Amino acid sequence: MSLKTFAEALPEFAKDLRLNLNSMLGDQQLGDQRKFGLLLACAHGTGYRPLVDATEAEVADQLSPEAANAARAAAAIMAMNNVYYRFVHLASNKEYGQLPAKLRMNVIGNPGIDKADFELFSLAVSAQNGCGMCIDSHEKVLKQHGVNAETIQAAARIGAVMKAVATVHAAAA
Repeated sequence: MSLKTFAEALPEFAKDLRLNLNSMLGDQQLGDQRKFGLLLACAHGTGYRPLVDATEAEVADQLSPEAANAARAAAAIMAMNNVYYRFVHLASNKEYGQLPAKLRMNVIGNPGIDKADFELFSLAVSAQNGCGMCIDSHEKVLKQHGVNAETIQAAARIGAVMKAVATVHAAAA
């Protein structure tokens, strides 16, 4: 099932989500690797299997195996990091921020694709998960790689729409 077909199954009250997703699928601003990688990372970031399956089908012929694995890896590592670093940020005891995380996250240093693309995937999933500390960290790296605000905003938009699509579809199923 394609993402367009998946979106068509959304109830009428979620018409805006359907329109936003279809618009994103046709968007050419990001380029295919970024666009389809973001969709895949954000689908995995939702943890909603029907959306993951539809997105995997959608991107199968659009992404290299390396880019698809990097998108999945971004969602996986952010599932861990966003919880940990949100804890560090929200805890009243600031001592936790001084302690080493002691979490393996080697994929961030060697994602197998362009570093800026991986950071963009990670930022979008961090936005889905509401980790401000991670959003700031990834945005800083993206800015160092010359990524503009419009591209970063587009990534956050994809994260927002994919999260909303998963939430509405799960509730309506």
